[in-house]
Amino acid sequence: MSRKSKIMGSARLLLAVSGFSVLLLWASGQTGGQESTDKGSHAAHAKAGARGQFLSALGAYHNQQYAAAQAQLEPLIRAAPDSFDANELLGLVYVGEGEPAKANRFLAKAVQLRPSVTEARTALATNLFALHRTREAEVQFRKAVELQPRSYDANHNLGEFYIQSGKLSGAILPLRHAQQIDPAAYNNGYDLALTLEQTRLYAEAAEVVHQLLHLRDQAELHSLLGDIDEKVHRYMESAAEYEKAARMDPSEQNIFNWGVELLLHQTFAPAVEVFKAGLEHFPQSPQLRNGLGIAWYGAGHTDEAVRAFFLASDLRPADPMPLVFLGSTCDTASAELRTQILARLQEFLSRTPSRADLNYDLASCLLKSDQINSNADLDRRIEALLNRAITADPNYADAYFQLGNLYEGQRRYQDAVEQYERASRLNDNSAAIHYRLGQALARSGNSARANEEFAIFQRLQKSETAATNKQMNTIQEFVYTMRDSDAKQP
Repeated sequence: MSRKSKIMGSARLLLAVSGFSVLLLWASGQTGGQESTDKGSHAAHAKAGARGQFLSALGAYHNQQYAAAQAQLEPLIRAAPDSFDANELLGLVYVGEGEPAKANRFLAKAVQLRPSVTEARTALATNLFALHRTREAEVQFRKAVELQPRSYDANHNLGEFYIQSGKLSGAILPLRHAQQIDPAAYNNGYDLALTLEQTRLYAEAAEVVHQLLHLRDQAELHSLLGDIDEKVHRYMESAAEYEKAARMDPSEQNIFNWGVELLLHQTFAPAVEVFKAGLEHFPQSPQLRNGLGIAWYGAGHTDEAVRAFFLASDLRPADPMPLVFLGSTCDTASAELRTQILARLQEFLSRTPSRADLNYDLASCLLKSDQINSNADLDRRIEALLNRAITADPNYADAYFQLGNLYEGQRRYQDAVEQYERASRLNDNSAAIHYRLGQALARSGNSARANEEFAIFQRLQKSETAATNKQMNTIQEFVYTMRDSDAKQP
């Protein structure tokens, strides 16, 4: 789950109390300012009857008997159309019935009758937001804060409104004010910390989390602190916080976060154990299977990694992510598993042919396999796959590079030069591209340009990482790809 979606999920508007303090005015016998005082017994009896009817409607509303409340309130509105209490309660009844369009008329009338009542504005604002009338809702939420700037509820609601509207930067100030008013408000503090983390105010976010930890030692706080520490490159501290969160609350997400952090530290053996332990509790978790696969791959156990990715793919067949990982293991997997990888890639592409990365992976697997020797049909198939990858993503440098390798193997040196040059334009810092381009130029008779490319290759080779570090970079790319994929899952 993405951090933004966690904010959206945790955002809370304080609507349960909205209007009740005002509604109780009529319940206690106090009437709206526009009602005249009639000392006659008939008028007093009518007023008492209306008050009793309102109390009955209020009780029905409390018991979520909305139809009964509506039946009692509608005659009251007809008799006293300018009654603040009846308008507000009928609006809330329609909200309870899931009819915000009908509710809005009465909630707006209540605000018109008593514009200084913040609860009424909050109810109207929330209903406007439900109707996707965001700008009007913002006006009402802000007006509630103007009326009661020292109100925790008003500030908190404005902050949560901005979160739910996707305007995280706007949420910070009202959430800060709410926290200053009530430092013990955990929910507000947690959403404030999440918002600060999402807007990259890491130092303040960490400070808020530490304050909340004095109130409650919660797993979600340690997890958030782990996120913050990672963002500021405090990796050891981040791993420790994720571990605390997972031990306090061994949820799937907490175990996943802990395991991922171990992967990023390249501590693969402990990561294997964390993911394996997590799968004992959550055997149907694709993300833990993927994590285990990456851990096995990093530890040098390619076949175990492949089997883990197979299981992850079986659990979520429509997700291409395990197949992306499998494509990168093809050249080091055993022959039996390599055959299965090819079959899975082919099957997925039969359903989703436009995936550039999987077309490239399948082509690469075929290009590296033993079947490539003197097989014209296979050559044509690889060429078609690479061209399909390039069609799907014209900036796919690796696809041009592999196409160049294919042509060079077929002694089509001029075609190879053309593909290597395209790859170089997209990724000019690749030593491998310049080396293969130099080879193709030399074989096509252009020795002068070939020497230029070899010189570039030698310069770049000195600055490129060693092969073992390239594998670590691949693993790191795996991890970030996996986390991004997990964040997009519902």
